[in-house]
Amino acid sequence: MNNSNFPLSNFLDSKYLSTPNHENLDGNFISTSSLKTNLNSVDNSNFNKIRLDILSSLERYVSKDKFSAFFANSLIIKNIDPSSITLCVTTDFNKKMIEEYYSEVLKNSVYEATQKQLNINLVVNKSEEPRVVKNINPSIAQSNNYKINKASSVKNMSFSINELRPSSEEVLSEMNSRYIQKTKEAKTFHHVIDRKKTFDSFIVGPSNNLAHASAIAVSNKPGEVYSALYIYGGSGLGKTHLLHAIANKILETHPRLRIDITSANDFMSEMIEAFKNKTIVEFRKRYYENVDVLMIDDIHMMTNKASTQNEFFHVFNELQRRKKQLIFTSDKEPKDITGLEDRIKTRLSSSLVVDIQQPDFETRIAILKQKATEENIYLPEDVIELIASNVKTNIRELEGSLIKLIACSSVFNIDIDLATAKEQLRINPDDHKKTVNIETITKTVSKYFNIPVADIRSSARKKEITTARHISMYFSYYIGRSTYVQIGDYFGKRDHTSVMHGVNKIKDLQKKDKDFSKKLYEIETQF
Repeated sequence: MNNSNFPLSNFLDSKYLSTPNHENLDGNFISTSSLKTNLNSVDNSNFNKIRLDILSSLERYVSKDKFSAFFANSLIIKNIDPSSITLCVTTDFNKKMIEEYYSEVLKNSVYEATQKQLNINLVVNKSEEPRVVKNINPSIAQSNNYKINKASSVKNMSFSINELRPSSEEVLSEMNSRYIQKTKEAKTFHHVIDRKKTFDSFIVGPSNNLAHASAIAVSNKPGEVYSALYIYGGSGLGKTHLLHAIANKILETHPRLRIDITSANDFMSEMIEAFKNKTIVEFRKRYYENVDVLMIDDIHMMTNKASTQNEFFHVFNELQRRKKQLIFTSDKEPKDITGLEDRIKTRLSSSLVVDIQQPDFETRIAILKQKATEENIYLPEDVIELIASNVKTNIRELEGSLIKLIACSSVFNIDIDLATAKEQLRINPDDHKKTVNIETITKTVSKYFNIPVADIRSSARKKEITTARHISMYFSYYIGRSTYVQIGDYFGKRDHTSVMHGVNKIKDLQKKDKDFSKKLYEIETQF
């Protein structure tokens, strides 16, 4: 600990003073020379007391897992002077996360503990160990009895002090298995609502804004606005998230309503069991009389199941007659599902049918940033853009890539930079540069719109040419990693402000126009 010549007795409130000779609230000060004699005892006891008050304050404002991950076993006081406090954390990761997300909370907690507006200096000293002090807030005391791994959310990647550190081979195996597990599609729900999947945690973009708005409308007035809602789209695009978000919202605003959330496979298994046990009457009664909101995921799994479709048909009709809410998800529109009876297609088509498309680049960026925050990992902008540029198909794969980087950061105790991300995600930067640059992007856009490259690069102002030019600029900036100046030079020596205008225009259009956003995705997949 650094001892300064600043008299702590002139700074500290009387509650921190351990001897009667120190400053009291009436302003009676001891001399600096006298203080120096007892400086060590003042530092050791009072710095610790201030630290515990700061932690106690932080614990009230920060969630339990994040408090444990970033503060409880990391934060210690190195020095205090009249205008600032120097706090030490044990990892670069913790420092970055605190600076990025918790600087204001920390500043407020320091003020509550000291009653001083102090500038906060964060430093990293990996050799420092937090002091363990007894007789404090029980939750803090408990967290001080052990070291918490940097990324506490990766629970099964944490190792206690008595455990052997895994080998590199074991770590890589675990990382890959977590990636595979994350990218697998869940097949059943077991009738449990996932409380983490809410509207607040759902990233809205041009690819899903209609589905999101429809889901909110249904959750606000179940059975009144749209008696049946049908959401369709490819795997891993957020259909399941919306299903659970609706359930969570209904639980919050209409707690008396009875919700049944299941999958088509579970519905079928339950029906078969009822026939087997001769309890089909009870099966029907359960759905007819004990369900206010019925949610069935992957409704297309009922194809070619005649008995299941028959029971579903009667359940659908009866619940709709009783003005209950029905919500379904599928990978296709009702009319495109083969092996489904026409009467079922007709019922499903009478629902409000909305789709979810693949997320565009901007939405993928937003998803990754939110997931990184939820998982307690700091990722630089260039790493986030790297993942968003290379993982285009669905959200589940985005999360899988993120999980892999979290495991790497946690186990090897390293920060994730661009080189590490490329290595762990097996992204070859040379291949990327060869295939995606201003020229190849413009050629792709040219082919998509059937407009010559020369026209796109010219000063022509026809609407279709201008749009193609702006799209080429947009992808050259975000996907090709070219600067505004480089893009301007390629497109007829245009000024960089003209390029910025074109890029921003495409960003605005994709937010407002769903069909336009779909075109952008179609073009992007051809790079």
